[in-house]
Amino acid sequence: MRAMRAEGFGGYQDLKLVDIPKPVPSEGRLLVRMRAAGVTPLDHTILSGQFPRSTAPLVLGNEGAGIIEGGDADFPEGTRVAFLGPFGVFENGSYSDYVAVPKELLLRVPDAIDDATAASLPVAYLTAYIALMNAGFAAGKIVLAPAIGGSVGNATTRLAHALGASHSISSTTSHAKAEEAKALGFDEVVDLTAEGLTDGVNRLSEGHGADIVIDGIGGKILSAALPALAPGASVITLGYSAGRETTINVTDLIWKAASIKGFLLLTESASARQAAWSVISDLLVSGKVRPMVAKVFALEDAAEGLRYLIEERPFGRVVLKI
Repeated sequence: MRAMRAEGFGGYQDLKLVDIPKPVPSEGRLLVRMRAAGVTPLDHTILSGQFPRSTAPLVLGNEGAGIIEGGDADFPEGTRVAFLGPFGVFENGSYSDYVAVPKELLLRVPDAIDDATAASLPVAYLTAYIALMNAGFAAGKIVLAPAIGGSVGNATTRLAHALGASHSISSTTSHAKAEEAKALGFDEVVDLTAEGLTDGVNRLSEGHGADIVIDGIGGKILSAALPALAPGASVITLGYSAGRETTINVTDLIWKAASIKGFLLLTESASARQAAWSVISDLLVSGKVRPMVAKVFALEDAAEGLRYLIEERPFGRVVLKI
């Protein structure tokens, strides 16, 4: 079978189309014939040698969508599924024709959702939903999820709005992206070329501040978000595309009796992910949430897809068609 495999971890040039044996599912796993694979910043982190626990050669891709081949009573032949897991990190991943997936990681895909969209959902939307719940989300809360163009920022903003947040605020460092977001219906995006994050949040929330912050990018954005917290606010930090280090003023937490906590999707239970997927699927089918796929690349163009994601920073997800 075909697979895009990282032969080393030195950059885009190490990603090669190779022919490898078709996986044989072990007990508890089912074979998924891939239709599409999501491209994520984690793939780039691994390919560039910044995740030392991964070893080459390795087929990248930790999320995707496809069709069950063979199957069993729970997932018969032809069942449409999506999944995420340790794939592309600790074992061969979704940049391939087939993946053997543990049954507990399989997520049923409603007929109304196409393959490319399904492949773009698991990481971003499960992260966004579970992080919101972990932060104590309830209807009426004010949510800040910086980086409207990023996968988690975009998913969190959409989900919070659909679930009844009184304000679902995001941000961008690009004026052009702020205008694009406005044209797409995102009317609570702080344009950081025109005002500071705290000023923007206070303006949009009428001085209340953010009850919940879901930080998917880290760096200076995390430190800039803390002065915008409401009393008793909860901050979940889970990404570092804007930087692994930041400086915070601890009084932003102390004086607001706020909390800050890390989040890692892979440590969440399979049952928590299944419950979250059920809610997300209902929102997708109803049309209350409309994910965005920015561009689809062929499997053999995976390196270009990764380059596009990291260097062009598109508004929406990047997906490989398989």
